[in-house]
Amino acid sequence: MSKKRESLESQDSPDHCGTGKVRLFVEPELGEGLGVVPNRDQTHYLLNVMRMSDGDQVRLFNGRDGEWLGRLDEVKKRSCLIALEQKTREQDALPDIWLLFAPVKRARLDFMVQKAVEMGAGRLLPVNTARTNVARIKQDRLRANAVEAAEQCGLLSVPEVEEPQSLERLLGSWIETMGNRRIIFCDEAAPQASTLEQLQALGTAGPQIGPLAILIGPEGGFSPAERNQLLAREDTFAISLGPRIMRADTAAVAALAAIQLVLGDWRS
Repeated sequence: MSKKRESLESQDSPDHCGTGKVRLFVEPELGEGLGVVPNRDQTHYLLNVMRMSDGDQVRLFNGRDGEWLGRLDEVKKRSCLIALEQKTREQDALPDIWLLFAPVKRARLDFMVQKAVEMGAGRLLPVNTARTNVARIKQDRLRANAVEAAEQCGLLSVPEVEEPQSLERLLGSWIETMGNRRIIFCDEAAPQASTLEQLQALGTAGPQIGPLAILIGPEGGFSPAERNQLLAREDTFAISLGPRIMRADTAAVAALAAIQLVLGDWRS
């Protein structure tokens, strides 16, 4: 649970109590008549940050059983039970659009993960490129950011956050592991063109577009060898993100917005 979230939500916690606006992602099964014991961090958040008590409502989701409304019960100083009462939403699926990204520095990486979740990315795959300048990333931190974003923006699933791997290795095993998933390569060196028109043309060309992966490079861009390797692939389509140079985290949000609008679930 982030300190920022605790600070912001503790300021207005009485407005949340009893309304079921608090949402938590949990691992256990959810169903009628069941109860869930929140973990230590969640218990601290409910009882000490939000100052909730017996009878206050909270909504739970686990990515499998939809969203459930429950009430706090058996509240003690350091523990409580959430008794499930009714299903409020049926489970749905995240869009089959994955985000492949070169890790950036911590604050911007947090932003990228949070916004990618909000924009509906179905899976997050960190890739190390020739010009990636972040040696290590904390997997648990990325996961925590993804969970918090899903809780706050009303999602019913948390996208998987994969272990980092090299771009070369990923592309080398792409067909075997990813099947017919197409790569939309956000190419900073591509000729400037209408992003929407490029995506519309992709959506109408050939067979059904199918599952997608968006590839965002590092702050220094892709190396010439990487770019040539990507452009030579039949399953990879390079697009321009317009006339301005964007930071990697901004480019990820811009690309997801455009692709969701033209090829994703914003069309409905």
